Amino acid sequence: MQDHDAIVVGAGPAGLTAAIYLARFRRRVVVLGAGPSRASWIPESHNTPGFPHGVGGPEFLARLCEQALQFGVDIREAHVEALSPSREGFEVSGSDIAVRAPTVLLATGVLDRMPDFPGIEAAVHRSLVRMCPICDAYEAIDKRIAILGDDGRAEREAAFLRTYSDRVTVIGTADGQLDFAEDAVLWSRPDGAAARTFDHLYLALGCEAQSALAVACGAKRDEAGALVVDAHQMTSVEGLYAAGDLVRGLNQIAVATGEAAIAATAMHNRLRDAATA
Repeated sequence: MQDHDAIVVGAGPAGLTAAIYLARFRRRVVVLGAGPSRASWIPESHNTPGFPHGVGGPEFLARLCEQALQFGVDIREAHVEALSPSREGFEVSGSDIAVRAPTVLLATGVLDRMPDFPGIEAAVHRSLVRMCPICDAYEAIDKRIAILGDDGRAEREAAFLRTYSDRVTVIGTADGQLDFAEDAVLWSRPDGAAARTFDHLYLALGCEAQSALAVACGAKRDEAGALVVDAHQMTSVEGLYAAGDLVRGLNQIAVATGEAAIAATAMHNRLRDAATA
């Protein structure tokens, strides 16, 4: 089993940012990521600070990865199956991986609840289907917008989006069929009424925090399922930190990277204090 100063689980914006900070603190850090980050779905973001002309999710992640590798971060593709406290801190194991460290940062994010309509993933990549009005509602000004959802979340999202357009329609998941053309969303109602066309479809179906590893260690969650952390991003388990979408409902790259910087600094200080003691 390999020893590190810190283990980062998750290779999205939060995980890679934390790894960059830890490496520049001259800490031995390994990043374990499984599958594409949620950020890789972003066709082009115009609210990510420092990119006035926009940046796609894959490009942003590639830049973070390049920067992390520049400072010697060990990045591995691995599905983590278990996280458990040990005498040295924590042991992390999974597919062909077994590592341990005094500190761990979880940046495992959330999974979006997706409706079962053919072609929806491709529509996300074309920016027809969108997840986050905070991220891209500005680009939908005066557009025809549909919101898919069955509860108060959809109505709240509609209220937010009406700041940008007065052509906003809420659709329930059982209210008909959605199809995706090259540059439009088509809604066919079950009553046989003429199909309607929208420029964008926002999903208001919620998401699920990927917090099972932390919960298995005894970490506390709030009523929404997000991990509870202190001012330094540490969970209720000593030495276990969390950052990004896993922590709160404001799923933003700027928030994730800021939390990661806070967590990494706290982890470094914790390691320093332990060595001094």
